[in-house]
Amino acid sequence: MEPSQCNLLEEQPSARETEVSELLLRANGIRVERIVSVGQASPEGFWYDQGEAEWVMVVAGRARLTIAGESSDRHLDAGDAIYLPAGCRHRVAWTDPAQQTVWLALFVDAELNPCIGDLMMSRSNEGS
Repeated sequence: MEPSQCNLLEEQPSARETEVSELLLRANGIRVERIVSVGQASPEGFWYDQGEAEWVMVVAGRARLTIAGESSDRHLDAGDAIYLPAGCRHRVAWTDPAQQTVWLALFVDAELNPCIGDLMMSRSNEGS
């Protein structure tokens, strides 16, 4: 396989009608996606409750996540990342309707026992 390169901020699909997820990389128990949103949010009453861990970063734009059991939403701006362990119920409360929000999402099978590094650990409670 030859080296491959892309720019996550170029050639973005239109997400005006619906959020768009694109697979960037897949390996055993791991996948990486670019997700593009414009004003989308999770449907009322819907919660993600995944059997895999998710590390997600807002590359561009802004969003808010609701995490079950927390009293306020997590606000995410460009450069902000959050780790959601497997089984962490969460939902997208809001994405900026005025601009595209570009997410970089890494999904890891819980059986691989993902753990966060020091930078994520030191900031794990900032948003709560």
